[in-house]
Amino acid sequence: MTIEPEIGQLPPASAPDRAVAADHARAILASARVRCEPVLHASVDSLPDPLRRMAGYHFGWWDPNGTPWRTQSGKALRPALAMSTAAAVSAVIPDVVGAAAAVELVHNFSLIHDDVIDGDRTRHGRATVWAVWGKADAVLLGDALHALAGRVLVQYVRAAAVGAAIDRLESAVIEMCHGQYDDCRLDEYSAAGVGDYERMAMGKTGALMGCACALGALCAGAGEATVAAMDRFGRELGLAFQYTDDLIGIWGDPQVTGKPISDLVRHKKSLPVVVALRSGTAAARELTQLYESDVPMTAGTAVVTATLIEAAGGRRITQDHADQRVDAAIAALPDRSAATDLIALARLVAHRDR
Repeated sequence: MTIEPEIGQLPPASAPDRAVAADHARAILASARVRCEPVLHASVDSLPDPLRRMAGYHFGWWDPNGTPWRTQSGKALRPALAMSTAAAVSAVIPDVVGAAAAVELVHNFSLIHDDVIDGDRTRHGRATVWAVWGKADAVLLGDALHALAGRVLVQYVRAAAVGAAIDRLESAVIEMCHGQYDDCRLDEYSAAGVGDYERMAMGKTGALMGCACALGALCAGAGEATVAAMDRFGRELGLAFQYTDDLIGIWGDPQVTGKPISDLVRHKKSLPVVVALRSGTAAARELTQLYESDVPMTAGTAVVTATLIEAAGGRRITQDHADQRVDAAIAALPDRSAATDLIALARLVAHRDR
């Protein structure tokens, strides 16, 4: 008899196994991107100019003038989750490309708005939409992509499931907005703890990943319990994704991430910072002084700050939290034997460099 390990006790993979799993996960992402792109292109082409031109630029299909030009684009993780979930719960894989594309449209609407809120001028190594066209136009483009997502669900999801699909997607958007609201306030909240951060991250990141998995199960005709389990898988994975993103935001290579400015320069209270500030260490006291200072943080100061965060345990504990959430996600799967693609994606999430 095989005894399944408890959460947090999943057997570690060897280095060769991790490399094979990572290659498999990247192949899943590439396939999802290829399958989704025709639907995304058709949706963007339905927009009036200049919204169409702005959207195509954001997706990396052409330059600001509309001249075809392929560049680095997103990971297509959410579409891959939707498609892999459908495959995990149905022997006959349904056409879930519409649901996958809708989730990707919502994700990109949120990215465009986030860039405006955070004042980020660069994404994937080139100027953000608002940096090219201005904040007002960027907000309008984000709204248009949100509207396109609903239209795509109506066009592609079977009639029996489309109402539930729209309800799930729009509920996730509301939760994302609340999470973003909390994120904006977190930097001003000096007593923020890990629990506060986790609640914010569940809304900002976990909600849409959970929705992607739930939509995949819904389109595959899964029952309510399975849809709920897949939503939980996605939400736990979303937390792991956010925690890893936080690590990359401080210690990532700008040449790989496409983000030249560290989160520390903006005094961002990501999870490593929150953990470090509440550690009660000498490093935490120095870190508090740096974060409470009105003096702008330079690149050199950011290096010192990153060292303090690591000394206070912020880096190690954040990685531990990410690993624990991956384990929790995998433990939520109703049938692991049918979910090898989802498990491969989950393992990749917590150990990536962009």
